[in-house]
Amino acid sequence: MTTTWTDGDPAAYLDAVPSAVRRRDAHTLLDLMERVTGQQPRMFGPSIVGFGEYHYEYPTGRSGDAPATGFSPRKPASTVYLADGVGAHAELLERLGPHTTGVGCLYLKNLEQVDLAVLEEILRRSWATVTSGTFGQRARES
Repeated sequence: MTTTWTDGDPAAYLDAVPSAVRRRDAHTLLDLMERVTGQQPRMFGPSIVGFGEYHYEYPTGRSGDAPATGFSPRKPASTVYLADGVGAHAELLERLGPHTTGVGCLYLKNLEQVDLAVLEEILRRSWATVTSGTFGQRARES
């Protein structure tokens, strides 16, 4: 099953997040991503708040559209999606504060413990890369 854009209301979704810390952090991420992207949030599937869009295509022929950036207030941590991968931000991640990572995910348990200016720069750089018009081409070439 492919995740797609929905008509869900991001504000209503975030207001219903059970954890007070996740809910607080989600509203902070919402404001931060709106400022960085200049885009309005949209729901991607039932639990991802996405901003912008890019098209991907793998050598296998599988392709689709996904948010250029986004986040989800998951139970163990807030997940920030970096479509260009966390490796592209290694130097900044060293200065971010407590976090863990996956290939394209940044996991943050408490935004009060991280440097929000560093997080904003990571998001700004990732957004610029993914929306540059060549990002999808690189995905097809890999």
